[in-house]
Amino acid sequence: MLEIDAKRFSETFERYSAIGATDNGGLHRLALSDADRRVRDQFISDLEALDVSVRIDELGNIFGRREGTCSDRAPVLIGSHLDSQPYGGRYDGQLGVLSALEALRTLDDLNINTAHPIEIVNWTNEEGSRFKPALLGSSTYAGDHALEDALAATDDDGTSLESELEDIGYRGEVTCEADELAAYLELHVEQGPKLDTAGKSVGIVDGIFGMAWLEVTIQGTADHAGPTPMDQRTDAMATAGSAINRIGLLPQKLSQDAVMTVGELSVHPNSINVIPDEVTFTIDVRSYDDKTVTDAVGRIEAEIAAACDREGTEYNFETLWHIPHTEFSPVTRMALSKAADQTGCSSQHIIGGAGHDAVSLQSITDAGLLFVPSVDGTTHNEDEYTEWQDAVAGANVLTNALLQLATPV
Repeated sequence: MLEIDAKRFSETFERYSAIGATDNGGLHRLALSDADRRVRDQFISDLEALDVSVRIDELGNIFGRREGTCSDRAPVLIGSHLDSQPYGGRYDGQLGVLSALEALRTLDDLNINTAHPIEIVNWTNEEGSRFKPALLGSSTYAGDHALEDALAATDDDGTSLESELEDIGYRGEVTCEADELAAYLELHVEQGPKLDTAGKSVGIVDGIFGMAWLEVTIQGTADHAGPTPMDQRTDAMATAGSAINRIGLLPQKLSQDAVMTVGELSVHPNSINVIPDEVTFTIDVRSYDDKTVTDAVGRIEAEIAAACDREGTEYNFETLWHIPHTEFSPVTRMALSKAADQTGCSSQHIIGGAGHDAVSLQSITDAGLLFVPSVDGTTHNEDEYTEWQDAVAGANVLTNALLQLATPV
């Protein structure tokens, strides 16, 4: 059984957490920002201290390769992402990258050679909070998006992903497409309460919810808030509010696990004494049942159409992203379960509600996802927290599962 250096792991985590740190103990490290550039520089410096070769692809995905004894074998890939949500937590994403880094360091410490090469990766724009959609680096690598479309993605200021890659010096020359892989492993915080409630140190993820991201624009007519009678208004905000209220009631009518979230809202002209003429908002829909997600999208549009009929407004409805649920490989799940047993780590199998880069990789290889608990299920904000003993337990499980997959009998 392999054990990581817990002290070194903690020191590395604190060093990375200082890059883009917020006053309230979180992270503000948006994809391709200056903070993202600085943490990428740190990551490459740490890779260069190991006996790995570093490469950067056209979308800024960073890879480090540790050679195996059998050069003709496909590599086992491990990693996650270093970008964060706006004023998000310190554990989301980066704990997975740093667990993978510590796994490589542990193999070096013990002079362990593996048959398969091992590659570590930091994926670009996993969060999707700056450039949409989420999982952009890994899904483009897996062939789910055209490179040109990914590079053309823009943030709210109209800045393209391509220009930001070039600005921070991370537009690589290596083609962004998958080579043959033996397997992929990723550690991530759960971002939910199941493990914390059960008192388990790790979760072997059997699958991930399917999901859809929708964007709705309601168009009305701007007018003065004072003299315009209520029955003579075409109020985009009133329409949006009515629709959002009814949309919030849909999940309980669809399935026990269905969830919906209105996460972004923009009002124009956004003045206290002007009736809004345009409102744009997003909706995130999720369920493990793909039919439920599809049905939800149809029901949501019907509610929006009905609200527009009531208020005399018009709408535009766009699906930004729609992916089916994911079932992870039994090969990697077995390796993670065996590693949890080897290390004496308490575990349970779990279905995850949040998308991760492992979802993209499952379409091209045997992918596995390992969760560690989020205290109280809190995530995507500065209070996100994972007990350090659980982080260490998860890193030990990841390292031992990696050794199984990279050195088959």
